[in-house]
Parts: sequence; structure tokens; C-alpha cells
Amino acid sequence: MTTDPDTAPALRLRNVSKTFGGVKALQSVDFEVHAGEVHCLAGENGCGKSTLIKIVTGVYTPDPGGTIELFGERIASISPTKARALGIAVIWQDLALFPHMTVAENIAFDEMVGVLPRLSFGSRYKGRVRAVLDRLNVPLNLDTRLGDLPIAQRQIVAIARALLGEARLVFMDEPTASLTQSETNALLDVVRTLSAQGIAVVFVSHRLAEVIDISERVTVLRDGELVGVYPTEGMTQFRLGELMTGAQLENVVRAQDRSGARPVLEVEGLTRHDEFDNVSLTVRQGEVLGLTGLIGAGRSELAHALIGMRAPDAGEIRLEGAPVRFSSIRDAIARGVAYVSEDRLSLGLIQPQSIADNTAISVLDRILGGLGMISPSRQSELVRHWIGELAVKIGKPEDAVSTLSGGNQQRVVLAKWLATEPRLLILDSPTVGVDVGARAGIFRIVRKLADEGLAILLISDEVTEVLFNADRVLHMADGKIVGEYDPHSTGVPELEARIYA
Repeated sequence: MTTDPDTAPALRLRNVSKTFGGVKALQSVDFEVHAGEVHCLAGENGCGKSTLIKIVTGVYTPDPGGTIELFGERIASISPTKARALGIAVIWQDLALFPHMTVAENIAFDEMVGVLPRLSFGSRYKGRVRAVLDRLNVPLNLDTRLGDLPIAQRQIVAIARALLGEARLVFMDEPTASLTQSETNALLDVVRTLSAQGIAVVFVSHRLAEVIDISERVTVLRDGELVGVYPTEGMTQFRLGELMTGAQLENVVRAQDRSGARPVLEVEGLTRHDEFDNVSLTVRQGEVLGLTGLIGAGRSELAHALIGMRAPDAGEIRLEGAPVRFSSIRDAIARGVAYVSEDRLSLGLIQPQSIADNTAISVLDRILGGLGMISPSRQSELVRHWIGELAVKIGKPEDAVSTLSGGNQQRVVLAKWLATEPRLLILDSPTVGVDVGARAGIFRIVRKLADEGLAILLISDEVTEVLFNADRVLHMADGKIVGEYDPHSTGVPELEARIYA
């Protein structure tokens, strides 16, 4: 059956399901997006978003009974090659680009395969590559090695490659997860340019503010089922979060006055050239100190100096009143400092290894038995305690940690560090890639840990995270602390205006 392509949606799914080993990843889902529309696909991790995208792009075959229409034509079956030929492109989080190749070579890669080196790249493709970048209003040097570009410009290269392939429907999976606010704004302008040129864009993001900002409609999935399709006009982040989770989320200020508590971490005049300058702060027992600012402000670099990854050039770090200078992360751990990195995939976890091994890896010396070998019973007891304490949803402790959702992986990272029994916990962007429901659970754990006396430094570029979950908030810009705020007397708009000014 074929309908009028001038009026039909770019994509229409009806009654689409997908089953894996008896588990319904998608259950009778309807979805559609029109030419020139920016349509957001929202839901918690594991809700079925990626499964839906992989069905449309031919990676997965849907269960019998559903229908797929592309640009007015019903598609009986689809493969990745056919999807590309029909004008469907996906820009995944990892971008699938080649850092050692040039901008132009990356953009034209699909057309270059099987042609180079027999033909001159410059004469055949560079003109078309430049024309595509001109469509996006983005000036990039075609001969620059991709690995020398910031992540925001690599995103543009991935989009340009899709346009060179004459994409008419583009899926964008978490494209702003690693971008600063200014880079995010620039990317969203590019998305608006695609829309104005009649290209349908399906935008996936955990950042609910930009979902509402960039899209006209949002389709919400929960547990593989369609919750509904909603206009974003008049939608709030809180309401969208409730639709995604099926629960009422409490976004309230939880700040407490910890000014009388004993200092755990004191930093005076800490400096590292070209990274941060003259930083002073105090974190007290039971306090959550928020540190926010744009990506690139020096927040993570400061955290690295506090846990021994970088040596400061000047200044002093005191832990419970005693000056310390850590020579390594292991040294910091031994003194009671724990660090949850913003990059759990490469720094926080060893993905192929088991949940149990990842949980116990930081305290192997504590679970040794006879002959210096790891005691299975001690490891099992340790893992059982922390998996239960943090309510990590797992199958078996022996399962690879990569099988868990983002929120549960982050809880395993927390378990790994809490097993060291720290006095100070540094959380660097602990909810990157974590959906809204899992975020709430992580911050309940953070508040519980603080109430039990743990000193916590919470680093985040999301203003709502620090205002709702910290006791005090510091603003860092250009490597310096430039402001301190009381969450009870500072609103989100005020702090955002200061940060994004």
C-alpha cells in the first residue's frame, strides 16, 4: 500500500513490537514524524528507544503484525543498507567517525569506500563536502584531522556525512551529552537548520530542558510501551519526567545548614597553571557542596588534583585539619577520599568484567583469604552488602557490568567507592547518561550518605542538580570560584543567568 508522499509522514510505525527471549522490548508501539519536524523520543533507559531506532534502521527485525511506512511507502523488510538508501541516518553517541582522517574524508567516507585511492579525493568530493557544510552554516577546515576537533564539531561532521548521503530522516542519540551549554546551543541551531530544510529529525536526550526547547512534539515510552504523544508547548520538565517514570518527582530544595559541622576537606589557594587558579573551599562533615559552571571551567581538573591524578602547582589541601599531598589515586583512597568520575565507561568501570569484580576491585586487599588469594565468601558478602544497600537491579553478580542500565552501572561505581569507607566522596557529573528516574534514585542515595556523616563534593553542569541536592553551591568559571549561593534563596533562573552570561 502506498499513500501520497506529499502528505504522508516521513516515518510511520503502527503496532510495532520486538521480543528478545520472551521479553517484550517494544509492545504495540505507534510512532510517526513528519518532514521538517523535530520530534523527541523520550523515556528512561531500557524503555525501548534504541530498539525502536534499530528496527527503523534495519538492525533488528520487528515481530510480525506491525507496519513500517517510510515517506508514504509501506516497507515489508529493511536492512541497514536499504535504510541508508532510503535516506535514513543515525548519529549515535559514539559518532562512528575516524579520528586520524580529515574532516572531508570523514564526511565523504561512505562514498569513498571502494573508490580511493584510485581517484583523487580532492577533485571528486571536496566541492560537495564544502556545499554540505555551507548548508549547515558551519565553516570547518576540510583538511583538519578529526581528532584535533572538539566533540561539538565532530557532531557537525557526523551530521554533514548524513547530509552528503542525502538523508531525509535523521535520528540523533544523546548528541549534547558531552557538550558545554554554548556548544549545545550551536548544535541545536544546526538541528533547526535541518528542520527548515525539510529534514525530519528524531532527537533523543535525557536533558529535558532541551527536549522541550528543540522539539514540536515528544513521544514518551515506558517499559517498552507507548505512554503518549504530547505537544511540547506548555510542557514542563517536571511533567515530562513524571510521564517518563510514571511517578511524581519531587524537585525541592533539600539544603541544610552544615556550617557548624567539622571541616573534612579544606582547600586554600590551590592552583594549577592553565587549569584552575587560587581555589579555596571547605566541605564539612555531612555536607553536600555543589560545584557548578560550564564544561571547561576547571571543575574536573580541580577534582583530579584533589584525588592525586594531577599535582597542583601551588596551594594547600587539608583533610580533617592535616595537610596532605597525594601522589596517586591509591594514596588518596588510603586517606579516605573516593572519586566517582564523569566517565564511568572508561574510568569508572571495567565493562567486560562482572558486577562482583567491579564492586570489589577497589578493596581487594580487604577480601584476601589464605595464601593471599581472594576469598570468594568475603567477596560475595561485600558485593551482597553494597548491591543491597544501593538497591542495584542486577541479574546475577557474575553478569558483566555492561549488561546493566546506565543508572545501575552508576550505582555499581558508587558501591565500588563506598566499599573503601571514605570520609570524602567526590562526585563528578554522576548522572551523565542516566535517565530522570534513575537520577532521582542516585540523589536519594547521596542525601542518605550525607545524613550519615559523609562529606560530599557534587560537581555538575546541570543547575537543577546542584540547587535541589546540595547544601551550598559554588560557581566556577575560567578556573576560579566566582560565586557562592544558598539554594534556599537562589532560584534556577538566577543561577543559570549567572553561569550562561
